[in-house]
Amino acid sequence: MDSKQLKNIILTITLIMALQMCAFSAGKNDELIEMPKTYPSKYTADYIKQIKPMYKSTGKEEVIYVALDMLKGTNGEFSRNAILGNNLSGRPVKIEFRDLATINPDYAKFDALGWKKNKQLFIFINPRHKDAPPGAIAALLSHEALHQDEFNSLAEETYAWTMEASVWYEISKLYPESNDELHPLVVRENTLKKLFERGGYSNKYIKKTVMSNEGYKNLPSTSPGFEDL
Repeated sequence: MDSKQLKNIILTITLIMALQMCAFSAGKNDELIEMPKTYPSKYTADYIKQIKPMYKSTGKEEVIYVALDMLKGTNGEFSRNAILGNNLSGRPVKIEFRDLATINPDYAKFDALGWKKNKQLFIFINPRHKDAPPGAIAALLSHEALHQDEFNSLAEETYAWTMEASVWYEISKLYPESNDELHPLVVRENTLKKLFERGGYSNKYIKKTVMSNEGYKNLPSTSPGFEDL
């Protein structure tokens, strides 16, 4: 074998190894950027990277960025804007998954909680919903974003629950992959949706549910900004 033949063999082997490495690298990258199945198809890694600057002031959770973005063009647009800073505090709402029992043992089974500390508004979500479809989280956020002060009332809760139901009604149609009926948060949303539909897309039955909720028995009828029950 002369030196020219040897060089050709070495070159061929080098090319084969390079192609194999590229294929392995591509497969590895695809695996790293695979999105959860409950994300709508448009929420690719590149798309989420593009929207992150818009939502990063709310916290560090990618699923929250997706959830907030899914509120665009729905009845939850008001809530989305409130979370981004158009609220009574004038600041973006901080959102995080937190064991609510650490705030108060009575809150252990709550799905979420709106909270105010000094001038900062927070939304704390029960960690069991961390793997919930972002569409269901979006509906939940549309509710909690309406609680912007230390006051609450039956009227406010009725409005917030109705907002959540109407947003889920829209999202479940726009993004059917969100309707993962095995997840507890989706069970909650579908229960509200049924009340909303049964009431002719009004608060009729949601209001009755709020009024009979044991956790709300000490709430006043109205609160600032929610004077009509």
